[in-house]
Amino acid sequence: MKTYINRFSGQRILVTGASGFIGPHLCRALDATAAEVHAVSRRAISISDKRFRWWQCDLSDMTAVRNLVDTIRPDLIFHLAAHNVGGRGLELVLPTLHSNITTTVNLLTVATEIGCCRIVVAGTMEEPISSGPDVVPSSPYAAGKWASSAYARMFNRLYQTPVVITRIFMTYGPGEPNVNKIIPYVINSLLRKEPPKLSSGAREVDWIYVDDVVNGLIASAEAPSIEGRTIDLGSGTLVSIRRVVETLCDIIGANVQPLFGSIPDRPMEQVLIADTENTFSNIGWKPEISLEQGLTNTVKWHRAKMKK
Repeated sequence: MKTYINRFSGQRILVTGASGFIGPHLCRALDATAAEVHAVSRRAISISDKRFRWWQCDLSDMTAVRNLVDTIRPDLIFHLAAHNVGGRGLELVLPTLHSNITTTVNLLTVATEIGCCRIVVAGTMEEPISSGPDVVPSSPYAAGKWASSAYARMFNRLYQTPVVITRIFMTYGPGEPNVNKIIPYVINSLLRKEPPKLSSGAREVDWIYVDDVVNGLIASAEAPSIEGRTIDLGSGTLVSIRRVVETLCDIIGANVQPLFGSIPDRPMEQVLIADTENTFSNIGWKPEISLEQGLTNTVKWHRAKMKK
């Protein structure tokens, strides 16, 4: 992880979704900048780390958002909070509506009212990249993120809100709280000597290590004159799920074989690759951690956690 000594010295920075996956990594990086970091979580949590000021807030409640932002008066906002479930079930529609779209609109509205130097909104590679009439989001999560990004662009164009959208690709690394995500699921299964049950593994994905994502988010907050733009945070390389799983087997030295094809492939899976050239020209950022190194780091973290 890069260090950003005094880069945001004296600034108040608000991070939503701070108790998720990317959020804690980002908060720790921001702490090294001499900024005043305000970490927001939907749920009440007991945190021993006193470097940040923790707030509990339901961002789908406009009154709560207005009170929060008016109290903190942040110079910079990173909006990472979301209902990060990529399933296709009907039961996911309303949670993604409230947790992804409503929260984003509430935050953009209040930040525009009080004034803010910049808002960095976390989008996703699951969003369709075209706006044609025949384009259909692949899941409630994708639809929610797509709509949130559209609102962010509208706020910038209509109200000059200084917002930047980051389209984050398949992030992995230490600290992922969702053990059902493909990489932690496979690692934990192999460490327990249990064969992971998987789809065909044919889908190709642009994988990006969490520390690289954090560096990209910070670069998106600093780069001049990019308000209203969408910045891809990915590796610019496609690697199949099968190949990633096989690499994990090699790193771990697994003596069980993954069960490819034991569950069906999800419908409407997208294959998208980050435009890293455009990203570099806009914010001067490119990923530094190779896939093999990132997977090795992740396995090491899970091994240590399992031994506790």
